[in-house]
Amino acid sequence: MPDRSYDIVLFGATGFTGRLTARYLARHAPAGCRWALAGRNQARLAAVRDELAAIDSALAELPLLSADTTDPASLTAVAASSRVVASTVGPYLEHGEPLVAACAAAGTDYLDLTGEPEFVDLMYTRHHQQAVRSGARLIHCCGFDSIPHDLGVLFTVGLLPEDVPLTVDGVVRAGGRPSAGTVHSAITALSRVRGSAEAARARRAVEQRPADRRSRAVRTPPRRVNGMWLLPLPTIDAQVVARSGRALPRYGPDFTYHHYAGVRKLPVAVASTLGIATLAGLVQLPPARRALLGRFQAGTGPTQEQRARGWFRVRFTGTGGGRRVVTEVSGGDPGYDATATMLAESALCVAFDDLPAAAGQLTTAVAMGQPLIERLTRAGLRFQVLEQTEQV
Repeated sequence: MPDRSYDIVLFGATGFTGRLTARYLARHAPAGCRWALAGRNQARLAAVRDELAAIDSALAELPLLSADTTDPASLTAVAASSRVVASTVGPYLEHGEPLVAACAAAGTDYLDLTGEPEFVDLMYTRHHQQAVRSGARLIHCCGFDSIPHDLGVLFTVGLLPEDVPLTVDGVVRAGGRPSAGTVHSAITALSRVRGSAEAARARRAVEQRPADRRSRAVRTPPRRVNGMWLLPLPTIDAQVVARSGRALPRYGPDFTYHHYAGVRKLPVAVASTLGIATLAGLVQLPPARRALLGRFQAGTGPTQEQRARGWFRVRFTGTGGGRRVVTEVSGGDPGYDATATMLAESALCVAFDDLPAAAGQLTTAVAMGQPLIERLTRAGLRFQVLEQTEQV
């Protein structure tokens, strides 16, 4: 890549998660990192810059770039000026594609926080090949969706035997308030079941898969294990894990992943299942969908004290080749603080670490893998081995 003005541009820095990501970069970007903020409202960007200058006075001169998702020329200019662009502007199905297209054309690495399967599939069919030609890496799902799950499975698989069928079960437990952007994305996805199915079919029609290996995410009925109810989660995380398994031979010739939410009490499990079903029905009605979206205002979020009480744990049980391992990935507030950390460290990883040569749409495990695990560990996330046993 020819030299560019910036190593990293953060697009959407005036949103709640965007500001947290900017603050993280202000504290942790290495000396000499050339970075900038981008967005459509220069006054609000300047206000964010003032907050950052209180952390580091040198950031009083941090560049501010004018860019709007409705102005393709401005996005082309941002993509052409930077090696890496990280976006927090969602819902991505509504606002994300123009920036993806600009980065794919310019050979600029792109990262985001989407958890929207339809968006990810559409970006693959529309921009993957262009990114392959230009050398751009398009890396979606760089927050709580889906880094703990994708890298947690990579971490677990590394402890299991090679070249044998492997199965990994992931169980998520978390406490904290989801971001407004996450809620908007989830409601949008639930309201577009048909569109998501069509995008998935279109992707399968063009996506090349390995002929000699198999990697699947399999949904199973709810079940009770070790005093906990396991509820299958219909989130994008399982799809991301399965794609990593197809791309990485280390996952073995036949890899299977199950993705669950863990709930200890039966009434909570029943209420959660009924609540999701009810929500899925309500969002099909435009008035109900608008009312629900109106309850979560973009750009707002919990206080620092409320976020400090947030937590997440994802426990993985991997089996294969006569071995069983139990691992856990854990951290703080999943919707905001941990997500901002994950996005910022992903951007720094892509910008500065020695990574495998690759291009096109990639998962975090494929694009960054162990270097990102090491970064996140230093940043306070925990990747732990809880148990290793040999099976008879």
